[in-house]
Amino acid sequence: MDRFLSNTVSRIDAKGRVSVPAHFRAVVQKRGYSELYALRCLDLPAMDVGGLDLLDRYEQRIAQEDPFLQTADDMSFFCHGDGTFLKLDQDGRITMTDFIREHTGISAEVAFVGRGNFFQIWE
Repeated sequence: MDRFLSNTVSRIDAKGRVSVPAHFRAVVQKRGYSELYALRCLDLPAMDVGGLDLLDRYEQRIAQEDPFLQTADDMSFFCHGDGTFLKLDQDGRITMTDFIREHTGISAEVAFVGRGNFFQIWE
């Protein structure tokens, strides 16, 4: 399987880490992602998470815009300046940073939701 499918809820540990579901980690490994990139979801209190191909998708959209219009500038800020890298540790965990918690409202548990080529994390 090479897509992020299904959903699961995991608890955050005392150090602010959460285990990424095994089937999501398998996709990460199969795709050869060395780290993940997380962007704020525009219409939900969630984060879109994937490899750099997720960022490529946004950059392709930006390239279609007139670079002198505010829309292109806003989109560039959104995907280049308002995202964060997530590193999987040796146990398959990521840290729920303040940046992520503030946007999503995540406190004790994280919902991992597959979206095909990427996944989302919700409260």
